[in-house]
Amino acid sequence: MKRREFLHPRHAAKVAGPVLGIVGEIARDVSVPTDPVLLRFSRRAMATTFEVILPYGSDSANDVAVAGLDEIDRLEAQLTVYRDTSEVSRLNSTAGHRAMRVEPNLFELLVLAERLYRDTDGAFDIAVGALIKTWGFFRRQGRMPAPYEHANARERSGWANVMLDGERQTVAFRQPGVALNLGSIGKGYALDCALVAGRTRGNVANILLHGGHSSLLAKGRAAPDRRGWTVGLTDPRNPTIRRAYLHLCDRAMATSAATQQHFVHEGRTLGHLLDPRTGWPAEGMLSVTATAPTAAEADALATAFFILGLEKTRAYCETHPEIGAVLIAADVPQRLEVLGRAKDEVER
Repeated sequence: MKRREFLHPRHAAKVAGPVLGIVGEIARDVSVPTDPVLLRFSRRAMATTFEVILPYGSDSANDVAVAGLDEIDRLEAQLTVYRDTSEVSRLNSTAGHRAMRVEPNLFELLVLAERLYRDTDGAFDIAVGALIKTWGFFRRQGRMPAPYEHANARERSGWANVMLDGERQTVAFRQPGVALNLGSIGKGYALDCALVAGRTRGNVANILLHGGHSSLLAKGRAAPDRRGWTVGLTDPRNPTIRRAYLHLCDRAMATSAATQQHFVHEGRTLGHLLDPRTGWPAEGMLSVTATAPTAAEADALATAFFILGLEKTRAYCETHPEIGAVLIAADVPQRLEVLGRAKDEVER
């Protein structure tokens, strides 16, 4: 079956029920007994499954979904560090030797990454490619690095090694071996761009896009009688349990957890979310969900909040009223904290 035939509404329409796969599920609104009929379009990209979901009867649904998913494919080819031909891979191999001019939208993404690095006091940092490789998480095979390996990787990591020239739209590294990895912001950014691309093909007010269980962008509502799009937050240690529901309208969310990529060393569980300030895996949280105006911000802040922990995340949300957070701590009884804007979005 051809791609466009596979994405035709006659193959995609179904009653929503609980739609599993986004931080647990796109759940039925707990206060409304009936579920809307939704159109779902999906495609593999960025090592996960992206999905575009629209209410049945949405205008130009097929064209909107195809345009959005095509944009995600284009961005994967640009941002991935797993293809030598990507722009980011070329940047990583070049910028340590000479400044490299990058595509304007990519430059703006790097400007956003720099702002979030400063806003989070270095907890969010995309210049950690060397550390990710040293810990083995680049190939999803975690390992304990030797002390000399760790020290060497730390010297070649950190945003302090990156220089942006806004006038020339160039990027340079202060030394060879520095590497950017956009895994902590790329999926969210792709969702933001996919929405823009989709809306060039159809005037849709109600749409939800997600990237593989962790990043989501919600516009409008699943149905006129809904508060928005309802998303279930699962318990990170028991996916059959819903800890809370988020109602999102014109908002984005992302979840970070270290329950899938981790290894055990001398009885200590070490996950793939590295604290750029220490070069070690972050500890203390089971999962963190961030809500924000854009999916790129939500994606980045979910990672930063996982690293910052409860009190510093609370302080961030107090000074950024547009941001919300839901944190599940690793202590017993795995308390759930709702902070900032999320207090208006969460139903327990």
